[in-house]
Order: sequence, then structure tokens, then C-alpha cells
Amino acid sequence: MAPPTTPSATEAGHPLRAAVIGTGTIAEVHRRAIHAAGGDVVGVLASSPARSLEVARRWGATPYEDLPSLLADGSVDVVHVCTPNHTHADYTVQALTAGKHVVCEKPLGVSVEQAERLAAAAERSGLTATVPFVYRYHPLVREIRRRRLDGEFGRWHLLHGSYLQDWMLSPEASGWRVDPARGGASRAFADIGSHWCDLVQWVSGETFTELTAASSVAVGERPAADAASFSAHSADGPRTRVETEDCATLLLRTQRGLLASLTVSQVSAGRKNRLWFELDGSHGSAVFDQENPETIWLGAEHESRVVHRDPNHGSAEQRRLSVLPAGHPQGYADCFAAFVSDTYAAIRGAAPEGLPTFADGLRAARLVDAFLSSSRTGDWTKVKHV
Repeated sequence: MAPPTTPSATEAGHPLRAAVIGTGTIAEVHRRAIHAAGGDVVGVLASSPARSLEVARRWGATPYEDLPSLLADGSVDVVHVCTPNHTHADYTVQALTAGKHVVCEKPLGVSVEQAERLAAAAERSGLTATVPFVYRYHPLVREIRRRRLDGEFGRWHLLHGSYLQDWMLSPEASGWRVDPARGGASRAFADIGSHWCDLVQWVSGETFTELTAASSVAVGERPAADAASFSAHSADGPRTRVETEDCATLLLRTQRGLLASLTVSQVSAGRKNRLWFELDGSHGSAVFDQENPETIWLGAEHESRVVHRDPNHGSAEQRRLSVLPAGHPQGYADCFAAFVSDTYAAIRGAAPEGLPTFADGLRAARLVDAFLSSSRTGDWTKVKHV
């Protein structure tokens, strides 16, 4: 049974109070989303007491010396874990044990066993525990899903797409994600391919049950990673052999035998964050491009059309998440704010549609595990399901 929550977690009119573990780029995204969702950032824990104090002054929050001092703070309702991957499991289990709701950056751990441990701990606790698969919160993604539920596309024939970035294109690019001990055995697929799989499964209603995969390393050596986040290093410094993939291709099957294909890259020049998918059905097709999220392409046998995000038209969820008028672009930050807002609504007892939980994080970890196995053997590999 979950420990009792503080009054602010249950009483209307009281903002939820959050502590953030980590102070890198994604921690700043969380901080902004917490405020946008109506929460208060009351504390921060960084890699050192000095760093905690520095960031706390900037954020107007309490600096913590260590994790026990954060977890002992009864004013904290929810903990946001925004640290390198290898720390997620330990921090999150301790937070849940202390009775705190948790938002944990993906992956839930650097192994499927860690993810299983966290999902079980969340279920036992009865607390809200979510993972930022925030691309679910693009309004037009919700529009495609609603149209699928309404039968507009018919029976799916094929799912396909890609997720392309270029942040690792330079041979001098490095960071903790390149280190398997800190980032995990998979990089490109675990980092961004998992987002594509989560999104396509949620929108299409399909579940990937087996896959065959291949991966490659485009840059064999990179500067030794010594920073807590991505950084570019001097070409004169020490270098280390790269063991995690820059590129991957996957062929997947769903539970009913439907085929899907995915290409993933972190070395595709000019592609900053291009998550793209096409879902082809017996009555129609749908295309979404995350770099151009204000429109979707809908295809039929005798016509195709472009649909624009519009708070005055379309599905109820598309309208709910359209916080700006049509023609006033929304993007990633709005998705993150909506995700945090729905997480906080769940803490108060609501059941928001499509909120990604630790069960979704575990599903992603099992896909990564199957990807790693298949990329080593070249065989079709079953995705573990319980």
C-alpha cells in the first residue's frame, strides 16, 4: 500500500510540489513543464552539493545535499528523475519507497531486469509513475488515433517510418550516452527508436511481438565522455572506442502478423529530430512528421489531403491539447507540459487518456532487449511479454 500523500497531492487548489534530480538540458525541460502544468519546483539535487546550490539559486528552490535529504522532505509530492540512464533504477525505487510519485526519464534502466523491477515497484506502491513518451501529446497524433478508433483507415496493411537525428554526426561529438556503462548497451534505438515504437503502437493499436534488426557504428572512436550530458570535446583529448550503435534498421511483426519497418540514425546530416511514420490501411493512410507537427497527411485511393491542427475542429483530444489558435505553431515543449499536466492530474485521481506509465517503459525496455539480441544474431527474436 502506498504511504499517505501530502495534502497538496489531493486537495484541489494546491499546486503539486516537485523535486528534480539532475540539472542538465532535460532537467530544464522538466522544470519549465512543471511550471506550465501549475506545479511548484521546490527542490533540486545535482551531481554535487555545490552544483545543487548553484542551480537552486537560479530556480528559486531548495538545494539538497543527497538523495536521503530530498526523500525526507515531506513537502515534496513528486520526484522527476532526469539523470544519466544507469542511475534511474536506484533513484526511482528509493523515491517510490519513500512514498513519492515519480516521473522518470526513459529508459527505466539499463537492462530489462531493472525495468521489470521498477514497473513492479510502481505497481506495488499504488503511486503515479510515468515516463515521458511525450510525442503522444502532439494534438494531431491524437487526431490520427481517434480516426483509427472510429474505423476511418480500415484494417492496417503496413506500418513504416524513421527517426533521424544528426547530433552525433561530428566525430568529435560525445557524452555519457556513448558509454554503455552509463547509457546502456543500445544508444540510437534505445534513445529514439523506442519513442517511435511507443508512438506507433499507441496510435495504431498494434503491439510489436517479434523483430529482426541490424545496427552499425558510423564513427568508430570518439572523445572520451567525461560530462554529464552531450558535449563536444577537443580533438587533442583522449579517445575511446564506440560500442553503441549510430544507426539501426528493424523489421517488426505485430501480434496479428502485420509488418512494420523502422530506420533509426543519429548521424543523418540536417535531420534534427525527424520522427516520421506512415500507417497504411485498407481504407486510408496517415502520415505524421514530428518536425512539422501542425499538419498531417491523410490519403485515400482517389484523393489525399492535409489536415491542420485546429482547436475548433477534430477530435476531443486534439482540441483539448490545442492550447493555441490554428496557425500559431505548437511543439515539443507544449507536449511536455501536457504530459506533466496529465501526470499531475493522475496524482490527483484522474485517468487521462494515453498517459504513458511504467508499464509502457517496461514494454520499451523489452523491445530494446529484443533489438540487442537480434542485432547480435541476425535472427527473428520474440519480444518478451507477460
